[in-house]
Amino acid sequence: MTPTSFLNLQQIEQRLEGIDVVRLMEEAFAAFSRGEAVVPVPGELLIQDPPGEVHIKYGYFKSGETYVVKIASGFWNNPAKGLSSSDGLLLVFRKETGELAAVLNDRGRLTDLRTAAAGAVAAKHLAPEHVKSVGVIGTGIQAELQVELLQKVRSCRNILVWGRNPERVAIYAARMEGKGFSVEVAPSPSEVASRCRLLVTATASPSPVLRWSDIRPGTHITAIGADSADKQELEEAIIHLSDLVVTDSRFQAISRGELGHAFGNDPARMKEVAEIGEIVSGRVQGRRSPSQVTVATFSGLAVQDIAIASAVLGRDA
Repeated sequence: MTPTSFLNLQQIEQRLEGIDVVRLMEEAFAAFSRGEAVVPVPGELLIQDPPGEVHIKYGYFKSGETYVVKIASGFWNNPAKGLSSSDGLLLVFRKETGELAAVLNDRGRLTDLRTAAAGAVAAKHLAPEHVKSVGVIGTGIQAELQVELLQKVRSCRNILVWGRNPERVAIYAARMEGKGFSVEVAPSPSEVASRCRLLVTATASPSPVLRWSDIRPGTHITAIGADSADKQELEEAIIHLSDLVVTDSRFQAISRGELGHAFGNDPARMKEVAEIGEIVSGRVQGRRSPSQVTVATFSGLAVQDIAIASAVLGRDA
């Protein structure tokens, strides 16, 4: 890393070649659950008109030389304008002096990639061994990337998808078929859940799209969309009744998303939830039987950003 590095998206993409992002996220999650990182509660800015949100995440590894501040945004009307719904950048500073060391102007790409890799980590440790079809709720960037990175841990090129907007569903189906996937459109989320044992929910929904009555034995759900307090993709009963519920950070999850809705009035219940870093490191067992219902609900951790920034810059953060 030069005294101050400025990398654009093209340069970052070149540096991503050869990086095992799924393995990178496993290591980051394990380090977090071992207490090796300092990660404060994220900052959050919600915008009403047009609908959008900005997340600010920051932290450092205790043994590292830098700290990272990441700004990531999501603006839901952007696709209709021909723009990506996500954007952002990462700022890397020297921990010893506070000097700016690098600017990664990734336009949200690293956030998208590390989020999808987290879903693959969850599937590796929690999903059924054999998957006939991947059920996808949503049609955006994560609906695409989650399935792509999933191939590293569960090879399955059959997709059953549902989305609220038929035009966006059709665009999603065409895009994924162009990448070699077989795509079928479902009439409802419950239809997706009834036919698939690996479900990915990737929406910004403010109310549940899946209910406990939809879920069949042996199902794993990766719920990736509800990363703030105003979002919810899963009915509370799914969290209460599933055999194993996993998150990235118990401390962070209590105030947002699925676990905030399910346990917000009873923080003690969070003790029943495992962290994915505990599972990766073997401290907690993942899927224990074919009939278990498992849920991974992540809100995104700064350690993921620190790890991927470190990998792109080619040095420890």
